[in-house]
Amino acid sequence: MNPLTDAADDLVEGGRPLRILHLTHSLDPLKGGSTEALRQLGRGLKALGDEQTVVTLDAPGAAWLNDFPLPVHALGPARWAYGLTPRLRPWLRRHGGGYDAWLVHGLWQYHGLAARAEAVALQQRYFVFAHGMLDPWFRYRYPLKHLKKRLYWRWGEYRVLRDAQGVLFTADEEARLAAQSFAAYRANAVTVRLGLAPQQDGPPDPDAFMQRHPALRGRRIVLFMARLHPKKGGDLLLRAFAALAGANPLLHLVMAGPEVDGHGGTLKRLALQLGIGERVLWTGALHGAIKWSALSAAEVFVLPSHQENFGMVVVEALTAGTPVLLSERVNIWREIIDAGAGLAATDTLAGITDLLQRWLALGDQQRLLMRQRARACADECFDLRRAAQRLHAVLTPSH
Repeated sequence: MNPLTDAADDLVEGGRPLRILHLTHSLDPLKGGSTEALRQLGRGLKALGDEQTVVTLDAPGAAWLNDFPLPVHALGPARWAYGLTPRLRPWLRRHGGGYDAWLVHGLWQYHGLAARAEAVALQQRYFVFAHGMLDPWFRYRYPLKHLKKRLYWRWGEYRVLRDAQGVLFTADEEARLAAQSFAAYRANAVTVRLGLAPQQDGPPDPDAFMQRHPALRGRRIVLFMARLHPKKGGDLLLRAFAALAGANPLLHLVMAGPEVDGHGGTLKRLALQLGIGERVLWTGALHGAIKWSALSAAEVFVLPSHQENFGMVVVEALTAGTPVLLSERVNIWREIIDAGAGLAATDTLAGITDLLQRWLALGDQQRLLMRQRARACADECFDLRRAAQRLHAVLTPSH
């Protein structure tokens, strides 16, 4: 029996509010999904009455700090990608004892090692939120980086996990895969959920997106929304779409997301080489109302990632009532399949092509039923309030 998991399952309200300290390398939304996870969970914990502070190694003037929904102490700029800064440990020594729990977001950077050292000295409870950073896919995709991580692991990263009160994962599949990454792995693994606040007013209006892109009216929109990064599998989607586009003239692919390290240009050249340049719309990053409008306008959402510990944008698509087609590397795919809210296949060209073919083979009534189940899946499986309650229970001292 795992006492943390047992406590997390007890969602009885009325417990005292907590004081929680979040530690993260950066709140830059382009760094990945951990920032959005922290944003959403922070809102959920705040609604429960918890008092929260975020310590980040960003420079104090970073633009993305302005609209973050929690109080932020920016102790950067940090040195190098590792995030070395001399200000973090003294700050923790002075202020860290006033919190019920510290929550370290992410691994492989200085803030985790510093937090572990100061927490041990202060006898402070701390937790680590892995955010997919222990997935063994990185070992195969980036072998040289993995060698560096092995040095970090021996240097002390394994102690960061070993000594944590709990190591948090967003899906059982993520926790299972994490145990395969490194030797001498010891962690008190706890599965918690991420989620979004329920949309009380029904699906968002697709018209704003259509007004911005009127050529899409009357088209069947296949939507990809993620960073244009190699791990997201955008190349597989382009090739699969190209294989089916000729027989389905109303299909149009929308690629929505910011470019990362020039990979967007690579994907655009591939689309031209495949002869589908006029059937693909590149929107760049979408935010706010126009993002929700795009999600609602799509017939189906596709995320063919090679690695995805959760996939917040998947939940956003479900919340908009849009069915999802996923690779089996998106760690919440089982929950979505069980809910009848989407389809899943391997993260290969054959697998993603099969996903699109299976979707196109569905009848109108089957697609309508899947849209209804998408919204229900978001409400039942990925509700922010329940996710926050579970995390609150995990972080609550047992004595």
